[in-house]
Amino acid sequence: MLILVDQDGVLADFHAGFERAWRAAGHAIPAIPLERRKSFSLRDDYPAEWRAAVVETFTREGFFRDLPPIPGAAHALREMLAQGHEVAICTSPLLEYQHCVSEKYAWIERHLGADFIPRVVLTRDKTLVHGDVLIDDKPVIDGLRTPDWRHILYDQPYNRTVAGPRLTWADWREKLGLG
Repeated sequence: MLILVDQDGVLADFHAGFERAWRAAGHAIPAIPLERRKSFSLRDDYPAEWRAAVVETFTREGFFRDLPPIPGAAHALREMLAQGHEVAICTSPLLEYQHCVSEKYAWIERHLGADFIPRVVLTRDKTLVHGDVLIDDKPVIDGLRTPDWRHILYDQPYNRTVAGPRLTWADWREKLGLG
């Protein structure tokens, strides 16, 4: 099986990294807790007057490089490989890419190892990538074509209104039928 795995919100804890960076910047309002998030797009959860500060926070140099890993993710990917599956990190860069692209690679090397660097697929349109499944926290993934992969949501508070298969790193074996 070819398993595509998103990076931010699935392997790297984007929200925890954002909360840390937001606090460090000393903003007048606290970061919205993950449990209260309603939108996949973090900026949409904030009042309009704070959206520029939100974007500035996650486009700052070092943000993507320093995201904490989601517990269990690296172990799950290594186990998938040990079972004989192909695994690729299928991640989308921000349009404000200046730091994002190189820092995504640096994060992968730091937390997954240099052997995962050739497994990176960097694309703005995941529907163009071939695979059997895509594990992603984004509720709806659209693009130029109908994908050949099955979308499995990585469970997050902001995607729980969407029906469909979902998993966490605690139950991935069962949900993928690899138990």
